Amino acid sequence: MFKLSALCFATLVALHAPAAFAQDAARPASEQALASRIDAAIAPYYKADAPGATVIVTQDGKTVLRKAYGMADVAKGKAMTPDTALRLGSITKQFTAVAILMLLDEGKLALDDDITKFLPEYPTRAKRITIEHLLTHTSGIVSYTSRAGFERNSTNDMSVAGMIDTFKNDPLDFAPGTRFSYNNSGYFLLGAVIEKISGQSYATFIEQRIFKPLDMRHTAYEGHERTPGPRAAGHTKGWFGVTSSKPLSMSQPYAAGALVSTVDDLARWDAAITAGKLLKPATWQKAHTSAVLADGKPTNYGYGWQIGKLRGVPMVAHDGGINGFSTSALRLPQQKVYVAVLSNSDAPTVQPDMVASKAAAIAIGNPFPDFKAVKIDNALLDAYAGTYRIDANATRSFKRDDGKLVMQRTNRDPVILTPYADDRFFMPASLTTFVFARNDKGEVSHVVVDSQGSEMINQRVGAP
Repeated sequence: MFKLSALCFATLVALHAPAAFAQDAARPASEQALASRIDAAIAPYYKADAPGATVIVTQDGKTVLRKAYGMADVAKGKAMTPDTALRLGSITKQFTAVAILMLLDEGKLALDDDITKFLPEYPTRAKRITIEHLLTHTSGIVSYTSRAGFERNSTNDMSVAGMIDTFKNDPLDFAPGTRFSYNNSGYFLLGAVIEKISGQSYATFIEQRIFKPLDMRHTAYEGHERTPGPRAAGHTKGWFGVTSSKPLSMSQPYAAGALVSTVDDLARWDAAITAGKLLKPATWQKAHTSAVLADGKPTNYGYGWQIGKLRGVPMVAHDGGINGFSTSALRLPQQKVYVAVLSNSDAPTVQPDMVASKAAAIAIGNPFPDFKAVKIDNALLDAYAGTYRIDANATRSFKRDDGKLVMQRTNRDPVILTPYADDRFFMPASLTTFVFARNDKGEVSHVVVDSQGSEMINQRVGAP
């Protein structure tokens, strides 16, 4: 929760897209061809009568694609439009992070300030928990959305202090700074810090300091919207198909995931980042740089952004998942490409990060390959079976089941992989591939996992 998806150009013009991001029907044929390639790649993921998505792709400040797919409200038969507002989920975190960094640039806090400087009643268990620990998910504080009973009580309207009371007395999961563990509690506490320093509510601060200056008229803390406009209903997967999503009090996601926005406003947000607005240049650079743990290992997370690569080029990104909605937004700074995908289902057929990654890869001229399934011998499947180490806390196991290779990661559901070569497999409805490698003795020694352009090697550590 709050986590670490068809209209022609003439129709888009008729929808009165904002001038800064409107598509120009008279633009060069090469640009129109690029838009058509991206659309052809992602349109098949969305059905006209099912929950859909809004998508924007910009390059060098120009809109390449701005389009809506599927339904904004399945029950009412209301089609999605490009200007529809949707919940962002954890994309909210980058706005919270920037709000904190604005206060940093103003000298009102330091990243190494102990959180008790601003939240004196918070019990830190004799440990030093800093603002930076909260920003980077390295505080060790228990994430309140993973606590038993959270979902059962998630419709209750809560005060900021009351919500903090629900998790503040839990023991730390680990010593601050020693591990990365995605944590909604940290960003909830950052919202409280913003309120304490500014004397304003979180909703008011980000509206006045971020949304209004950047002309993000359709972005707000849900329930505090300023400008009317179309809004998507949230959907989930029920026993008998698509149904309305479960209710949620937006006082609970708060600074960790309570914002709503449109793809147009997110493109404005990216344009402001590219222009270096709101923060000092060095502060922006720090926000988009991986944090480092006490042992020197990078976390691949900065301040409100995941740090990685896509097709070999640097990428900063973040996904979101909240009742009824799944989202993804990524930036390729060197290529000046931005993609946002906002979908109104929390159980989409295809995850928004896959759609965003595929669109971005096409935009930079390095598309992901289309894999074709092949058949391979059971003997090869047996050779790949075994346990492979991901990190100190997780493994990945492979086994043959009824002529198929099944992969299961620690604490995850099993997934059937599809072979596209004797030693290569892909995960359906994703861009993740698995390539098995052998040592000098001809034994399978490790598997190379490529997740949307970022590779990691999992060493084989045991039999099935």
